[in-house]
Amino acid sequence: MIERYTLPEMGEIWTDDFKLKTWLQVEIAVCQAQAELGYIPTEAVEEIKAKAKFDLKRVLEIEAEVRHDVIAFLTNVNEYVGDAGRYIHLGLTSSDVLDTALALQMVASLDLIQHQVEELVQAIRYQAGQHRNTVMVGRSHGIHAEPMTFGFKLAGWLAEVLRHRDRLCHLQSQIAVGKISGAVGTYANIDPKVEELACQYLELQPDCASTQVISRDRHAEYLQTFALLAASIERFAVEIRNLQRTDVLEVEEYFAKGQKGSSAMPHKRNPIRSERLTGLARIIRGHAIAALENVALWHERDISHSSVERVILPDACILLHFMLHEITNLVKNLLVYPENMKRNMNVYGGVIFSQRVLLALVAKGLQREEAYKIVQESAHQAWNNPDGDFRNLISQHPQVTQSLSPEEINACFDPHQHLRHLDRVYQRLSI
Repeated sequence: MIERYTLPEMGEIWTDDFKLKTWLQVEIAVCQAQAELGYIPTEAVEEIKAKAKFDLKRVLEIEAEVRHDVIAFLTNVNEYVGDAGRYIHLGLTSSDVLDTALALQMVASLDLIQHQVEELVQAIRYQAGQHRNTVMVGRSHGIHAEPMTFGFKLAGWLAEVLRHRDRLCHLQSQIAVGKISGAVGTYANIDPKVEELACQYLELQPDCASTQVISRDRHAEYLQTFALLAASIERFAVEIRNLQRTDVLEVEEYFAKGQKGSSAMPHKRNPIRSERLTGLARIIRGHAIAALENVALWHERDISHSSVERVILPDACILLHFMLHEITNLVKNLLVYPENMKRNMNVYGGVIFSQRVLLALVAKGLQREEAYKIVQESAHQAWNNPDGDFRNLISQHPQVTQSLSPEEINACFDPHQHLRHLDRVYQRLSI
């Protein structure tokens, strides 16, 4: 069995040494199943388990001659096992070992990714709670819209990551699949019960209908799910980048003591981690496309997918795990500037409260088009003036003062009117 939760690093899972360890696990699991069903002697299995090992350097040396990785591996293992080695790989084809072992690597990687997603969930949940009442301006099209809170923005991030957590749980069942079914999947030289037992030993499910390989729609789903999670990380990173702009500066990446932002401009504090995440998400999306290309193999199998997977699977797993570490640390250490949020919210005299004024006028009997025109004219007058003050203009507009009292006008500019239903969202997410 793979020690899933004691793996020190994601990168180790995708080393040649670890890969060959999984191959050996699959071969031994099949031997155990064969012995349990009476197809090979139990003593032979015990001898195989006691003696079976490999030397990576020797495997590569043999492979350079025979040009076949599995044959090279088996040749080296049999150099250690001796006569009992004739029972190893009995009735199997190479892909029985390769695909079943690959599933073990993918499951082990997924375990680490799921663990890191939980870390991200906790980091976002904490910050969302801390800034539950930190009022800021919401934006649409990059333009000021209406008041919200920074905690509410983070609540949206949390809901998104929780959906990814559910997708990863589903993915576990789709990828934890092995096959020991022979050259074209017909079990011509192997009992299906061997597959059932071997997969049970390896904590996998038998593929319900394999060819020579496990169909690559499973692997494509794996990469697409990763790409979707990477896209969300990119969304969070792009938001941080936008909010860190000098003219906004509502949040900022933590800037360590001694860190430099530019070789030429000493004042610079750049959102380099967020920018890095944006770039890495592009790579994973590209790998997802390559995985889709791998689905259409010739007949019962060709090897056009093999070279691709040797690149995209290690790459995607290692990159996504790194991205999750980065975004988690970024969120945990994010610098938040409530005073700047307040300043930005009230630029041009609070034009973001225009809808509250519009609705108040309509409630007093004005036609909506008429009220809209009054409010829009005042808002645009304030917007186009460096010293523009929408609230002052509205408070002095004769048609407004005829309809609304000073107290009613003031109420339109109370940001908490926009936040009164947010508790319902926080409750849904247990914030």
